[in-house]
Amino acid sequence: METMITVQHLSKSFGTHEVLKDINFSVKKGEVVSIIGSSGSGKSTLLRCINLLEKPTGGEIIYKGENILDDKHNVNQYRTKLGMVFQQFNLFNNHDVLNNCMVGQVKVLKRSKEEAQKLAMKYLKVVGMDQYIHAKPKHLSGGQKQRVAIARALCMEPDVMLFDEPTSALDPEMVGEVLKVMKELAESGLTMLVVTHEMEFAREVSDRVVFMDKGVIAEEGIPEQIFNHPTQERTREFLKRTLKQNI
Repeated sequence: METMITVQHLSKSFGTHEVLKDINFSVKKGEVVSIIGSSGSGKSTLLRCINLLEKPTGGEIIYKGENILDDKHNVNQYRTKLGMVFQQFNLFNNHDVLNNCMVGQVKVLKRSKEEAQKLAMKYLKVVGMDQYIHAKPKHLSGGQKQRVAIARALCMEPDVMLFDEPTSALDPEMVGEVLKVMKELAESGLTMLVVTHEMEFAREVSDRVVFMDKGVIAEEGIPEQIFNHPTQERTREFLKRTLKQNI
């Protein structure tokens, strides 16, 4: 199976504070990898380093066999290959749903408006938001906004989708609708890297789970191993607190 992204010896510091320390892992094509851990463990920073919203302090990010941290690589071109879904939706409030899904395609990928609209409609239908194409974000619920944000990322037809705590800003009743879309995307074979605190999603949908603690990968493995037979004490402690059960 083709490896999409490999992270080698990645580190990130903010001043003297080292947030990521010697991170090593990879994501294969069609794989769903969930990253779990306490707040402040470095999960979101890792995701932001992978799509270069944050510049790593050291290490390598290998995309399709090449280190994209080399100066010769076009950062903007690389970013078009990664779809990013944020906690806070980041929709354009002055655009309706359809235009939110078209603007990046036209401006960044230079697609025609006709092609952009066709793809926007396709992916809005996938996330169940095709009935809302003329609505402005202010008229949508949090769950609807996040589904539009997912459609917008899909419209760029990325190689990998990155999700940064996509349900953390949602009311509990809206979490399910977003997770349902994400499960369907996973089942379709999309390559996904998901930072999440939704343990059931991580357990049920992931091919692999990465547990981060204090800026390092403390443990990784298939969901069954991580959730039922964790080898590290700090993994057990985290799961006890999170799942309120005996490990």
